[in-house]
Amino acid sequence: MRLSPSTWQQPVPAERTTPRTALLDTLAAEVTVRPGRLVVAVDGSTGAGKTSFAHELGLALERHGRPVLRACLDDHKRPWSERHRYDRTSGEGYYRTATDLDRVRMSLVGAFCDGPDVALCGIDPLTQVDHREDRTGVGPDDVLVVDGVFVLRPELRDLWDVVVRLVVDPDVALERAVGRDTGREGYAEARTLHVERYGAADTVYRAEADPDARADVLVDNTDLDRPVRLR
Repeated sequence: MRLSPSTWQQPVPAERTTPRTALLDTLAAEVTVRPGRLVVAVDGSTGAGKTSFAHELGLALERHGRPVLRACLDDHKRPWSERHRYDRTSGEGYYRTATDLDRVRMSLVGAFCDGPDVALCGIDPLTQVDHREDRTGVGPDDVLVVDGVFVLRPELRDLWDVVVRLVVDPDVALERAVGRDTGREGYAEARTLHVERYGAADTVYRAEADPDARADVLVDNTDLDRPVRLR
């Protein structure tokens, strides 16, 4: 599995449990019956477990014989140098302006579908290193697995061949997200950030996009060892 060079990427997790592996293998089998290049998106709120699930799904797809590339929408946000041009502090502003939607459409998904290679990362969201010239070759039957928030927003929903949405108990998701970011932000700041910015942005997204209804596959990922497929 070929990963993005971004420092934001979390490590590929160790195999968890038989129920989780079985669910992932079933999903992989459903995806791999389709020939040619495919784009699979993993959607969910912050703290839903998207990146780990997408890594694991990528490994399951490879077990079923398909080469996999991994990307994250966080690696295609607007650079800090442009922060004065848009509002990323409010929930509404973060939802509307944080991600470079044109880059996702043309430089990530478009390049993967139509070109010989693709940049899996734009601007590293932590270091601000520009990776747009770091290209990964694309084969005829490769699968691009993309994780991120808001993948079913109106501007992006036509890009994906399959969308897996993870739903999680909101309190569980919040504690996961705060726990992940406490080392970088501090507990109080991380909690405020996730409630007032990311949580508020997710409320806008759900009202506008109705992602639970639009996703092809719906998985309750509250219990990481025993995820439950709802659709």
